[in-house]
Amino acid sequence: MINYQELINKMTLEEKASLMSGGNFWNTKSIERLDIPSIMLTDGPHGLRKQGGKADHLGLNKSLPATCFPPAATLANSWDVDLLHEVGRLIGKEAAAEKVSVLLGPGLNIKRNPLAGRNFEYFSEDPFLSGKLAANMVGGIQSNGIAASPKHYAVNSQEHMRMTIDEVVDERALRELYLEAFRYVVEESKPKTIMSSYNKVNGEFANENTHLMNDILYGEWDFEGILVTDWGGNNDRVKGLIAGNQLEMPSSGGITDQEIVEAVKSGELAEEILDESVARVLALVFETRKSLEQTEEIDWEEHHQKAIEAARRSLVLLKNDENILPLDKQQKIAIIGDFAKTPRYQGAGSSLINPTKLDNALELLNESPLNVIGYEQGFKRYGKKNAELENKALRLAEKADTVLLFLGLDEGSEAEGIDRKDMKLRDNQVSLVNELSLIHDNIVVVLSGGAAIEMPFVKEVKGILHSYLGGQGGASAIRDVLLGDCNPSGKLAETYPIAYEDVSSAPYFPGLEATAEHRESIYIGYRYFDTVNLPVLFPFGHGLSYTKFEYGNMHITDNQVSFTVKNVGNAAGEEIAQLYMKPLSSNVFRANKELKGFAKVHLEPDEEKQVKIDFDNHAFAYFNPSINDWSVESGKYELQVGSSIEDIRLIDRIDIEGDDAAHPFDKNLFEHYYEANVHQVGDGEFHRLLGYTPTPPLWDRKKKLGFNDTIAQGRYKKGAGKWLYHLVLLVQKNLFLAGQPLKANNVMFVMNMPFRQIPGFTQGKISRKMVERFLKLINLG
Repeated sequence: MINYQELINKMTLEEKASLMSGGNFWNTKSIERLDIPSIMLTDGPHGLRKQGGKADHLGLNKSLPATCFPPAATLANSWDVDLLHEVGRLIGKEAAAEKVSVLLGPGLNIKRNPLAGRNFEYFSEDPFLSGKLAANMVGGIQSNGIAASPKHYAVNSQEHMRMTIDEVVDERALRELYLEAFRYVVEESKPKTIMSSYNKVNGEFANENTHLMNDILYGEWDFEGILVTDWGGNNDRVKGLIAGNQLEMPSSGGITDQEIVEAVKSGELAEEILDESVARVLALVFETRKSLEQTEEIDWEEHHQKAIEAARRSLVLLKNDENILPLDKQQKIAIIGDFAKTPRYQGAGSSLINPTKLDNALELLNESPLNVIGYEQGFKRYGKKNAELENKALRLAEKADTVLLFLGLDEGSEAEGIDRKDMKLRDNQVSLVNELSLIHDNIVVVLSGGAAIEMPFVKEVKGILHSYLGGQGGASAIRDVLLGDCNPSGKLAETYPIAYEDVSSAPYFPGLEATAEHRESIYIGYRYFDTVNLPVLFPFGHGLSYTKFEYGNMHITDNQVSFTVKNVGNAAGEEIAQLYMKPLSSNVFRANKELKGFAKVHLEPDEEKQVKIDFDNHAFAYFNPSINDWSVESGKYELQVGSSIEDIRLIDRIDIEGDDAAHPFDKNLFEHYYEANVHQVGDGEFHRLLGYTPTPPLWDRKKKLGFNDTIAQGRYKKGAGKWLYHLVLLVQKNLFLAGQPLKANNVMFVMNMPFRQIPGFTQGKISRKMVERFLKLINLG
């Protein structure tokens, strides 16, 4: 890092403090007399969201056109690190062309629970897969000289009450699951910035959490960039600065700048800490601004074609009985379902992209060589029952040889700021499938959605193609796979349970009021299902192809597994080989096996290739709280190679010599964890695992509300508090009735916003004193 001390010495205390927060919604402050420019930060998990007019954080106001690539949940199914690097490079190129210095993404939180409303923005339930994909995407973004900002650090596991909820998680789960992907990104791609999360982690707000920040991020991982708050995510500015949170966004209207000045003058904040923070911000400003001096012109059509390719490589063929796909061009095809005509191609909230163009499957299939005999909407998109639409669909289906049925989660089902209520499709969609299955044997379902769903119809249909959220070119990818012009190669980056009740965190999700307890600990996703041998709908790593692959010739060295994969079918295709580690004699509770490597290999018919996957000692380690470090147990381990976590093709063993450090996990004290019976974990066992007693999970109904409380808590008050709570609910209900689900969901952002954030979010238009007066009024009730 360049030494900026000479420049810092020329600054007044007030100027130093000014660089610690935004100048407006998207830009940092400049200091003109010292030639310190402002830089722009803007959203960009899967495309550039630069707003040209009025700014907001929730996608309410339109942004400039940009290429809408598939979101992380879709791209993760590609298991393709080169693809992620290329997508990152292209998004970063568009950002640089618009003079954007910091692209806020990718999203890197672990999918603890399938109902988390922002799962579409995250990669996987597995930290190794998430970390490797994200590291490559960050590398691609930053190859343009600008900064990526992996988010949200850390444990942002739910949307409900996300600004105040305390995520209560034990140290092993924290390190092995929720921080591990960030570690890979920091160590492998060196992001210039990281975004903190709104929530608390074990009692401290994330951006003030000295364990997360000083001990781990800056200490163990040697992070050299800056940490920026999520928008409005500041609680105590001085505490945040001491912990290592250099930049608060957006502007606080000068409120927190003055707090920093006063803290330095009073001795609460050492000026050396402020100077170091200023130096890091200056490094970001000058390094990224220099890269924007010369940028390339964007070929929008080229980027659109790249978006199509990204979607092609990410589609997952879940079921293909009797090889119903690819479609027979001679057969009569009926297209049914609202999602065929109006695609669901991205999530909602701060990641909402204004696409440069948008394909839809109905038009593309009508223009294809298929014998399409008609289209019917089939159902109302947001769930309203309509017998006429259903009957028209049934009549069309009777005339067809094959029914293409487009189903999915609508825009109101998953969004930033609100969690899903269940894992189900709308009842009217399920009803339509059931009715169609009574009159037709050849049904192919094309799914859209950014998270796992229940599929009670799975036995009633012959084919299921999951497009996830395909971005602006997703419909072209769907057409190519349906016609056989592209062989699907995606595999699930998350488990699909049979029913939500099977999920390990189901009894505990979401945390309703004060805390969210992670009683399931390390047992999330496949780590739970595979360990307890619980049947699932589709396992982690599952995905079919139009060809078949055989594995053989496995060999293990000290740091590498090699084997062969052969294409024994008639079509060229790609296989994703997965390496799992299984401890055979552990004295610590662990998952049955864990992903430790993968490789995507292209093979022509009858072609065979040798595949090599490297591993290191960390592949066998668990985090040991007794030594506050990773530990490896000596003994035998199985290395398993397969096409999914359930479809294991090759197995061999390896002897590992570890450190065998003492650990705190007594089987008698952690019985349910050794059995992975996490639905039955009681208070005592969980508190022993934590090493402390957390605060009660529910709010104190009798206490007076303060700045860290929310409108939602007003429901327990009389008068103004209850009135405001019900007014916000009424606005949300009316927006839903008016057919504006995105705006209705965003109302919850207001409902869950702490009162302390109102002055900052309104740029001081509503002052702290005004909020104090209103809180006094609420507390009269």
